[in-house]
Amino acid sequence: MFSQPFRKLGRSLLAASAVSLGAASLGAQTTPAAPAPQGPNPSRVDVFLGYSYWSGHGSLKPQGLTYSSIDKGAIVSGAYYFNKYAGVEVSTAFHPSGKNDALMPLVTAGPIFRLPTESVTFFGHAMAGAARLGGPNSDLAAGTPFYSHGYQWGPALVAGGGMDYNLPWHDGMFGIRLFQADYTYIHEDYGPANGNFGGRANVSSAQLSSGILLHFGHIVPPPPVTYSCVASPSSVYAGDPITVTGTAANVNPKKTATYAWTSDGGKISGTSNTATVDTTGMNPGSYNAKGTVTESMKAGRFAECAAPFTINPIPALALSCSASPSSVQPGGSSTITSVVSDSYGKPVNYTYSYSSTTGSVSGSGTTATLSTTGAAPGTITVTCNVSDDKGRNASATTTVSVIAPPPPPPAPQASALCSITFDKDTRRPARVDNEAKACLDDIALNLQRDSSAKLALTGNAAPSKKVKNADKLAAERAVNTKAYLVGEKGVDASRISVYTGTAGANTVTSELIPAGASTPSDLGTSVDESTVKVQPRTAPARKHKK
Repeated sequence: MFSQPFRKLGRSLLAASAVSLGAASLGAQTTPAAPAPQGPNPSRVDVFLGYSYWSGHGSLKPQGLTYSSIDKGAIVSGAYYFNKYAGVEVSTAFHPSGKNDALMPLVTAGPIFRLPTESVTFFGHAMAGAARLGGPNSDLAAGTPFYSHGYQWGPALVAGGGMDYNLPWHDGMFGIRLFQADYTYIHEDYGPANGNFGGRANVSSAQLSSGILLHFGHIVPPPPVTYSCVASPSSVYAGDPITVTGTAANVNPKKTATYAWTSDGGKISGTSNTATVDTTGMNPGSYNAKGTVTESMKAGRFAECAAPFTINPIPALALSCSASPSSVQPGGSSTITSVVSDSYGKPVNYTYSYSSTTGSVSGSGTTATLSTTGAAPGTITVTCNVSDDKGRNASATTTVSVIAPPPPPPAPQASALCSITFDKDTRRPARVDNEAKACLDDIALNLQRDSSAKLALTGNAAPSKKVKNADKLAAERAVNTKAYLVGEKGVDASRISVYTGTAGANTVTSELIPAGASTPSDLGTSVDESTVKVQPRTAPARKHKK
């Protein structure tokens, strides 16, 4: 009578539980992960497998037949928790007949509440459902009529609680239900069947259970997988390789993550957290390399990243050209240097040309040599050229001046210095007096300035009736002048030559002869100084006292 409604009730409860579980899973996919829990992070789903003892206390009325306890049984239950403390539970218990007719299944569902700690969890629940219970056996030996009755489904209520112990193995997956103590109430209403008497049973009983717990999931899921990636270098020219490196966080080290890469430009390859982008042939612009890390397809267990990179336009070549030295004499050479300013940094080819029809330029690298052999004085323009495999080229020019050598300097010439006169002292016409001092000092200064120069002194004597031998007097005047320069001014005697001349004046003339200069031919006759006696110079006049 009640079997069909209660069968539908059981199916409805199971369906509602499944819908709740599915809705919760869907919510876990779309809801951002909560921060890590403070304190215990209990399981999301608990499955209990254990032994169950059923102690029946009730009778079939009006006959008064009593139900006996069943000390053998099994229980299976599953609980889904909406949060840390509350959830819904579905339970099924099976008790084979003791002194009753046969197996008694008990199916219930309802809310469950718990108080989790690090080691143990206390829980309580209240459930409603149905039980399929047969009538108790009659005592035929006592002459009691046979009131045994087949199975009948009837409503059942369960309320109770217990304590679980959490085992530390396998990330807390296992536990032990130390005990579960429930009060059960079952109502059965039997009708007459097959000649048996009917009856009504209201059975209150205690149900004690213990067994193994399996924990699945957590109320607060693990932090979601995150993925970041970076391109290095991030700014290149087409053809340059790029390495993209991804960094995944919160990946379960016990699972193998898979990596995949895509790019909106170029060719990207890689199966780990590192990939390479081939940028050959790419146009200038901004692009992204995208990576994916997947631990599983569950929400929060895969993530994506994007690494931007830029392809720069290839710059134009910038070339400077210089010559060192920039001025040479005919036949000289100059080094031509090319300097390319190019951030692209690709190899270039160098060539050189020049405007002159003579000479030559050689070199194919950053430097070349210009030879001006055979070139006439003037300006030669050298052109420096560079090109590369990208079709870029540039030119620059520099000039080299070919300058005719200056004429050789004129040969040094002898030059006349000052002259000394001997007209005042008629009694001593060969003596050097004080008035000659200024001229002699100037002569000594010139010899000091040019230490390699020599001095020619030529003595002269004017014709006079009083002078018996003019050549002798002229020689004495020249020798006395030399003696002054040697003795008073410290001039090396070997630097001074003395001569006698025919100037017809009472003088000694002087000629400064630089090194390399020719000795003038008109100096006169060389004097044999060993035949001439040196006369002392006249002392300066003393001042009279007033």
